[in-house]
Amino acid sequence: MTRILNLINGQLLPASGDQWLTSINPATGQAHAELPDSDAADMQQAVAAAVAAAPAWRQLDPETRADWLFRLADALEARQDTLARAECDDNGKPLWLAASVDIPRAVQNFRFFAAGLLHRSSTAHLRPGFLNVTLQQPLGVGGCISPWNLPLYLLSWKIAPALAAGNTVVAKPSEITPLTAFLLSSIAQEIELPAGVLNLVHGTGPRVGEALCAHPDVKGISFTGSTATGAAIARVAAPQFKKLSLEMGGKNAAIIFADCDYERMLAEVLRSSFSNQGQICLCTSRLLIERSLYERLRADLVAGVQALRVGDPLEASTQQGAVVSAAHQQKILSCLATARAEGARVLCGGATVSLSGRCADGYFVAPTVLEGLGPQSQTNQTEIFGPVITLQPFESEAEALQLANASPYGLACSIWTQNLPQAQRLSQQVEAGLIWFNSWMKRDLRTPFGGIKQSGLGHEGGWQAFEFWSETRNVCWAD
Repeated sequence: MTRILNLINGQLLPASGDQWLTSINPATGQAHAELPDSDAADMQQAVAAAVAAAPAWRQLDPETRADWLFRLADALEARQDTLARAECDDNGKPLWLAASVDIPRAVQNFRFFAAGLLHRSSTAHLRPGFLNVTLQQPLGVGGCISPWNLPLYLLSWKIAPALAAGNTVVAKPSEITPLTAFLLSSIAQEIELPAGVLNLVHGTGPRVGEALCAHPDVKGISFTGSTATGAAIARVAAPQFKKLSLEMGGKNAAIIFADCDYERMLAEVLRSSFSNQGQICLCTSRLLIERSLYERLRADLVAGVQALRVGDPLEASTQQGAVVSAAHQQKILSCLATARAEGARVLCGGATVSLSGRCADGYFVAPTVLEGLGPQSQTNQTEIFGPVITLQPFESEAEALQLANASPYGLACSIWTQNLPQAQRLSQQVEAGLIWFNSWMKRDLRTPFGGIKQSGLGHEGGWQAFEFWSETRNVCWAD
């Protein structure tokens, strides 16, 4: 069994209280690692290390800071196979998915922000008699709290811009999926990243996350997770006027018109709905289908979903792995029970899947398609975060828009039509921070990322990430 340690001030350490949590491989249901059950004392130690390291780190020239990030990226890339297997064992996702998407994107995050740092500069405005300069200075210590669904990808997306902007970092990875964060700690130590620049503290939200958010020396918090937790973080951080970036999930719609490129749409909707077992905040969970296309698409979609292979994440043919934990499996099943009570018709799935061999005790849920529920049903209002989608027909563009916006969330939406004026109209009226036309998950790291309504506050990605991790100072030199 792997023993995971905290990274504090350049050292790999157990929790000060010598307490431990157990990490379960969701595909097997068996314990495969133990991690520190850290507390406020450990967090205090990590923040103190970050505070001490901050002056020297912020004073490094951009080329030197960028070089450290490039070195991290290179070291991660050299261990891609090990990282992918760790993420597969931690998360239950197919190994091929971790190897082809999650780990390469984590590497790309460090390289992107390292390169961006080299092209970042202050803004100057010269006028007769005086010169105005806008400076972007690092906050100091940044707090990063990442979720279990894309463990290294999202952790690196927070850490990389914070370090690039000149901040030191204290990060709390998810206690459910700690392995890749521990490997990142080991890599930071191996390349001799200056002590205290990056600190990773393992543990639960109540014991570690709250201490990080409440600490007065932590000047900014970047969080990805549930809306309830994001609201709790805001209650703690807002009175201290910390900078906050909260990315809190979605109930994303796909609006499908009859004039769409049908085969392309069908393939992408299957991918957008069930990638990573539906455990991505950007996954489609509500399919809004023009009435004239509804019967055809329903039949083809159900056939496509039933053909998805649920299996051992280590097998190359597996398309659907395990959901992340026994507790999450039970949450999904409870949501399905609610859907049935609300009158949903289960077109396929709706139950657990039993496998043999090493995965006999794993947490698997069949990809599920539901219909017959209205927009205000609990099922269409609640983020299930699993392999479950609902189908709803619409008669007109106006009704499609009404259904798409009938959610407390506003993260993403995909629109399938070849009618460009219609697409342009909808893009200005759909309540979502990210809108795709005839596609899904097309991302450019130069663009901002974030939602509206209960999906989020602030933006990550692109130049906005540098701005978030900086404070602005306007300086005027006069004759």
